[in-house]
Amino acid sequence: QVQLVESGGGLVQAGGSLALSCAASGAIFRAYTMGWYRQAPGKQRELVARILSGGSTNYGDSVKGRFTISRDNAKNTVSLQMNSLKPEDTAVYYCNAHFSLLSKEYDYWGQGTQVTVSS
Repeated sequence: QVQLVESGGGLVQAGGSLALSCAASGAIFRAYTMGWYRQAPGKQRELVARILSGGSTNYGDSVKGRFTISRDNAKNTVSLQMNSLKPEDTAVYYCNAHFSLLSKEYDYWGQGTQVTVSS
């Protein structure tokens, strides 16, 4: 089992910045792909960014150049720095831990943290 706890959400004006953090416990953190997803009202959950165990990163098209994901394997944390925020970034942001082993996929989710960007 993996426990994920997000922090850092809140209300910010358009053009501002926020940093999210996710603390993981109960797993070999460095072996997991860690990611941030978001879900806005009435929309499907979508990938924001993910970082593989080796450090490679992927970003959703809408956040490329504005958001940066990073991980600290010594502290079992993954962070998301969000700059140049837009009202359309408003959503609940979820931390995800993903692991594949012997053709099985394992996904764990945090409880989510609200990010609201005002225009």
